[in-house]
Amino acid sequence: MTESPRVGGRAIVGLLALSAVVGVAVSFAAWGFLELTHQIQVGVFQKLPEAVGYDDGAPTWWPLPPLALAGVLVAFAIDRLPGTGGHNPAEGLKTGTTTPVELPGVLLAAVATIGLGVVLGPEAPLIALGSGLGMLAIGRLRRDAPEPLVAVVAGAGAFAAISFIFGSPIIGAVILIEAAGMDREKLQIVVPTGLLASGIGGLVSVGMGQWTGLSTSSYSLGPLDLPSFARPDVVDFAWTVPLAVAVALGMLLIFRAARALQPVLLRRIYVLLPAAGLAIAGLAIAFSQMTDQSASEVLFSGQDQLPGLVQDASGWSVWALVAVLVLKSAAWSISLAGFRGGPTFPGLYLGAAAGVLASHLPGFPITPAVAVGMGAAVVAVLRLPLSAVVLATLLTARSGAGAESLIIVGVVVAFVTVLAADRRSAGPDAGESGGRQQVPAADAPAQTRPAAGSAPR
Repeated sequence: MTESPRVGGRAIVGLLALSAVVGVAVSFAAWGFLELTHQIQVGVFQKLPEAVGYDDGAPTWWPLPPLALAGVLVAFAIDRLPGTGGHNPAEGLKTGTTTPVELPGVLLAAVATIGLGVVLGPEAPLIALGSGLGMLAIGRLRRDAPEPLVAVVAGAGAFAAISFIFGSPIIGAVILIEAAGMDREKLQIVVPTGLLASGIGGLVSVGMGQWTGLSTSSYSLGPLDLPSFARPDVVDFAWTVPLAVAVALGMLLIFRAARALQPVLLRRIYVLLPAAGLAIAGLAIAFSQMTDQSASEVLFSGQDQLPGLVQDASGWSVWALVAVLVLKSAAWSISLAGFRGGPTFPGLYLGAAAGVLASHLPGFPITPAVAVGMGAAVVAVLRLPLSAVVLATLLTARSGAGAESLIIVGVVVAFVTVLAADRRSAGPDAGESGGRQQVPAADAPAQTRPAAGSAPR
């Protein structure tokens, strides 16, 4: 938003009422989007193999056709539909608005990406869906609405949409507010409207489970079941620093590889993007053959697999953890280069996997290791320290408050690491980074496609 709208008491009440209505509409739309992608995943990877006679589960080669099809559909959305399929995930996570005319292309690319097993998450498409519907609502009510007002309503829609996937309106609100970098005057307008919309979204998510029997727990991420951790000691702090540095550097390498691959894929997108899908499937198949774990640990965003990873950590060998870190990182990098979706959840999964691996170090319990790994990964991907601390803290809340100080240390160390790497790669003559309309990815370049608007997502 370039400036905040001037509103009086009566106007703010009207704006809050409009935000509540938008929150309800967006919440139903977000629920429908998440339910659709979830049911596609279940249908393609579980029910369809049984329907065609594979009673013992899908054969080893099964991921190949869905991932190739995902490449074809995303290529069509990028090449032929308005909006180029949504924002480029190799650039991070945008906070700009999506116009209503761009929504069909964004949703097609997102459903194909997420539903068919590509390693990206739903948070970016949800933000686009929320902001697009918010813009549509204000455009229908007032065609000559000033840009700041459109931005506020679009932002409220984004708040409502993203509250679904994190299982809490607080996490989504913190991410959006920190990403937008708003001043105090803007916060006075955007925060109450956005929080009201996200609160409405939370109520709708609870009600949908009761009305339909379809629970949002199938696709929302809640606190993880980790062992209780009362307080850290010197050894915990000693291991936190190298773990945070290693995770941050790993995220940097993943995004650099994605941006190097991206122009290659775009040269012949209808051929090379399906080939990229086949490569992702091949990495997942290789993992399943190399370990006793499922190919789904490499496919998908990781949000469904994350709880099982930490709860069944004892069932993972060191070799399997190394394999999933290497192969899922490669699959994620390919996904970032050509497909459409959000980068947050694969980063969370890999950070947690790095933490599980680090828990094999002497004197480093799994709870602080996983907490530090997730916090370091999120800040390296999103460059939002407060959001990373809040997200890692809430995801480990059931284990107590003992890991909170370690999370903060790990996030700060990882954040400093990626900033230092940025300065080193940019050189001494690099200027200040561009505007605040996006959350930059780890070591991200300047945004290549301008946002359709300037509201916080």
